Amino acid sequence: MAVRVDRDKETGVAVVTLDRPEKHNAITLDMARELAAVWRGFRYEDEVRAIVVTGSGGRAFCTGIDRDAVGDIPQPSSPYTIDDPLLTIGPKANDLWKPVIAAVEGMACGGAFYLLGEAEFLVAGEDATFFDPHTTYGMVSAFETIHMAQRMPYGEIARMALMGSAERVSARRAYETGLVSELTPAGGALEAALRAAAVVAAHPTEAVQGTVRALWSVTEASRAPALAHAPHLVALGNLTPERQAGLFTGRGKGYRTR
Repeated sequence: MAVRVDRDKETGVAVVTLDRPEKHNAITLDMARELAAVWRGFRYEDEVRAIVVTGSGGRAFCTGIDRDAVGDIPQPSSPYTIDDPLLTIGPKANDLWKPVIAAVEGMACGGAFYLLGEAEFLVAGEDATFFDPHTTYGMVSAFETIHMAQRMPYGEIARMALMGSAERVSARRAYETGLVSELTPAGGALEAALRAAAVVAAHPTEAVQGTVRALWSVTEASRAPALAHAPHLVALGNLTPERQAGLFTGRGKGYRTR
């Protein structure tokens, strides 16, 4: 299993770990299904009152979908629909309103934002970096930017998405702009996230889940219609694999971190 779940009955905290360190915890179709099942399962586990999501190995939280393992996903011919296996990898997409804290070490990019965008807050090691390579390779960043626009200033998310792989947002910059709520020494994100989760899990769970639901209700009015538009933008704006290969060979290899 490439998604590992550990439960601490004493604290009421569960840890969901993406466990493919050799592949930077990139997500396969099986992992996408596992994540959806894990989040939905937590709805019935009253002993789990808070969750931490992280990646193993320290080099990456997650680098999105594993294109080598998944390949090209067949799409409907209509520009009004799209098959995206990452749409249901987050807790909110699976109707889970228990608080989720993300512990980020190393790279977090692309499809990782489906998970980060549905966490309550992020804790990051000082070597973490955030970037979105879609535009570099002729792909529209729609779902990713919509998720992250809920927690990043417009200029920051616009710059990250439009610069593509040419620039990475450092953990320090992410902390300064509010994406990251706590910055730790490298390797310390999980421990800090667990401490925070234990505090939250100690509070009455009905009050905690009601607070999570209230916070998310603020963004749902704008988030839902934006996500409804995303499939059309992706279908209309993405380059075909052939055009990507012809136009983007060799681009995006260099980058700067801010």
